Amino acid sequence: MGGMGGIAEMPGVTDSEALATLHRVFGYETFRGEQAEIIEHVVAGGDAVVLMPTGGGKSLCYQIPSLVRPGTGIVVSPLIALMQDQVDALRALGVRAGFMNSTQDFGERRVVEAEFLSGELDLLYLAPERLRLDSTLDLLSRGKIAVFAIDEAHCVSQWGHDFRPDYLSLSLLGERWPDVPRIALTATATDATHKEITQRLHMPTARHFVASFDRPNIQYRIVPKADPKKQLLGFLREEHAGDAGIVYCLSRKSVESTAEFLSRNGIEAVPYHAGLDSGTRAAHQSRFLREDGLIVVATIAFGMGIDKPDVRFVAHLDLPKSVEGYYQETGRAGRDGMASTAWMAYGLNDVIQQRKMIQSSEGDEAFRRRAAAHLESMLALCETAQCRRSQLLAYFGQDPDQAGCGNCDTCLTPPETWDGTVAAQKVLSTVVRLQRERGQKFGAVQIVDILMGKRTGKVIQFDHDQLSVFGIGEDLSEGEWRGVVRQLLAQGLLAVEGEYGTLVLTEASGTVLRRERDVPLRKEPKKPASAKSAGSSSGRGERKAKAAVAELPETLVPAFEALRAWRAEQAREQGVPAYVIFHDATLREIVTVWPTSVTELGGIGGVGEKKLVTYGEGVLEVLGGLGGPAGAVPSPSPAGDTDPGADHWPEMDAEPEPEDWI
Repeated sequence: MGGMGGIAEMPGVTDSEALATLHRVFGYETFRGEQAEIIEHVVAGGDAVVLMPTGGGKSLCYQIPSLVRPGTGIVVSPLIALMQDQVDALRALGVRAGFMNSTQDFGERRVVEAEFLSGELDLLYLAPERLRLDSTLDLLSRGKIAVFAIDEAHCVSQWGHDFRPDYLSLSLLGERWPDVPRIALTATATDATHKEITQRLHMPTARHFVASFDRPNIQYRIVPKADPKKQLLGFLREEHAGDAGIVYCLSRKSVESTAEFLSRNGIEAVPYHAGLDSGTRAAHQSRFLREDGLIVVATIAFGMGIDKPDVRFVAHLDLPKSVEGYYQETGRAGRDGMASTAWMAYGLNDVIQQRKMIQSSEGDEAFRRRAAAHLESMLALCETAQCRRSQLLAYFGQDPDQAGCGNCDTCLTPPETWDGTVAAQKVLSTVVRLQRERGQKFGAVQIVDILMGKRTGKVIQFDHDQLSVFGIGEDLSEGEWRGVVRQLLAQGLLAVEGEYGTLVLTEASGTVLRRERDVPLRKEPKKPASAKSAGSSSGRGERKAKAAVAELPETLVPAFEALRAWRAEQAREQGVPAYVIFHDATLREIVTVWPTSVTELGGIGGVGEKKLVTYGEGVLEVLGGLGGPAGAVPSPSPAGDTDPGADHWPEMDAEPEPEDWI
């Protein structure tokens, strides 16, 4: 945890200069959390490794030093597709920003190069691939560099979920420019990945900053999977009608079918996956950024780099491969601090399919062990009867609230548990009988049919109704037996084998059969919980009260909607996402305070000097046309509550896709 001196050690730079830059450019009065300490350290010339959740304000940690230190801040970002949006957002703040990537022609790149060499850029975005080119390194050596920011630094981890080989070469930055501070940032990393970032980027003296990974405005919910598309439709209609959100599916086929299903049922949704042509992907991404209430159904190829603050939900119809992936994907909801939902439908087939994918992967044994460990942690999160948020925080090495969060499904509606030892013995005994007496292996469906005494065609074909275990499980329903099998797989008491997902025993199975251990299980709901019943009795309103930005009084809603309409018109004219103009949270504060002058408007969080000049008169004109501040309360929200420096999540250009096994 190396520490270097403060800002004052750098000639001409003071603490107040960084704070003044925050207010002048970004429109906020104070830094949040550890931002001030990180910025002070980097401005003074120190290296830093920063772990901070999505929406925590990571980008400010390199943007402020880039503005305060002499020279240009070089931002290494793994996505080229959204660099234009990132640069547009900065330019809207009056920041001189540019990018260089393969989407530009020779002339466009030459202009950016000239701006960099002449000192006309505050920030320059580059993809990691460009730093392998001698021409790029030569260009950088001829200019003045303020700081190197390595965004999405977890991409350097070969065991991570977003590994990018080009990140491995970024250690040369410290070797070639030893006097330029480096800051490596990520929103999700375990202790192991954290150490790997430090080692592979050769940052042994870097000071480490780890912010809280808690996102209290996100409600985590996992429901038993029955008919996932219909469950999703009910969730959207009951809780998120008209809201923007992301739905993740594992395969391209399920992405297409889910988007079509939602559209057919009156919910506007578009697909996004690597199998679509680049023009279609770009169009759908652009619509999501620029339109209100659009839903994107996607594989994991979508989401990183989507700096959209008002994503109200992230839904998973298939089990993520790791807790890191799940946390990163759900973290795209609620960047504005308002109540949002992370919803997932999870079932037996998810476990079987993920096990099969690991077994059939082309990686070596070490890779399969790592993948299996990631899956085990994900299954533990799904099957826990304790607070989900606490388990998430513990996974990332942070101390959870032992009393629970009060805003996840297991806290709001605590699940019942039961002694499933006998039921487990029945399942394992059936697997044993098939293997030892018949030399056969079958999947979960056949095992459940045998236990329930069902004389199906396959049961009769293989004379399984003659087994001693036939019909010994009539005390449980089919759904309950599937839950038992799923939880035995999750606990490592059963395993999946082969192309067809047959069930086999594990080394631990014998301890259950010999009655040497108990098997506690979660009770399966009699029917899948609806979106409405999964929350608290008071519904969505109680969750909204937990948001960092409170709901508006009804009397102020018309003014808020009028400002949103004005913002949409401005965004269309400029060809930028609406949030580049102002975030919803800023508009809420505006109608709450109801400023009557440009000076008063300048005191609103998120209204910096550039935006005040560009949009101030327009905002006041909208308010003036509404007659007066009915219900307005002249008490500005604390600065920084509207997501200062919301970080940019670059999406991968060439995200590997799973096979279309669905």
